[in-house]
Amino acid sequence: MTETNNPLIPQGATELPLVDIREGSFGVRGSGDTSGFGGLVRRIYLPPAANRPLPGWFEDVVSVFEQALAAKEFKSADVIERVVIDRNELTINVNRQFIKIAMQILRDEPRLKFEMSMGVSGVHYPAQTDAELHAVYHIRSMTHNRQIRVETTAPDVDPHIPSTVDVYPTNNWHERETYDFFGVIFDGHPGLTRIEMPDDWVGHPQRKDYPLGGVPVEYKGATIPAPDQRRMYSR
Repeated sequence: MTETNNPLIPQGATELPLVDIREGSFGVRGSGDTSGFGGLVRRIYLPPAANRPLPGWFEDVVSVFEQALAAKEFKSADVIERVVIDRNELTINVNRQFIKIAMQILRDEPRLKFEMSMGVSGVHYPAQTDAELHAVYHIRSMTHNRQIRVETTAPDVDPHIPSTVDVYPTNNWHERETYDFFGVIFDGHPGLTRIEMPDDWVGHPQRKDYPLGGVPVEYKGATIPAPDQRRMYSR
């Protein structure tokens, strides 16, 4: 998800989903910008949908996927929200309702055979209304030596996505981590509990609206002040 600079943008496309407006070099606010880039403003957009036919084997994968969906009496337009090529990587955006059946097809269809899931990652875009939470799956075909990305979204007010553990058992811990850090609830997971933060931790610390500072840390009796209480070197 980057600033728009993609040769595959459809001609005449002027409106792309805005996911963030970042200020300064690192988007820091209220702490004094020492980078010299305090006036920098960047508008961050989602990459656009790619034009069909797609280049190379990307078109083969998407076409076979669409055929396999039709064979199971699913409409491609209901399952596939859009197809993106960015940095020479293929991403298939799938409606969360169909994420499990989509992954099953991508794994089992002989012409696809994405047998391995590399894991699940969470992303949080607070400004993307009704799709603030993203779950991103990287899957690899050992048979065909290919890797693609599958992505789905859920709104903050309903952060539920079906679990894919039945399809890819290795996603078990990855879904727990995405729940722990982002608050995505994977329905049907066999044991969706925190995996790194304490069980009684409040909030999900990799969300962009999670507060920074205010949590003291102790190391063998020595107390480290919270970030907002440490000394300032610019004074």
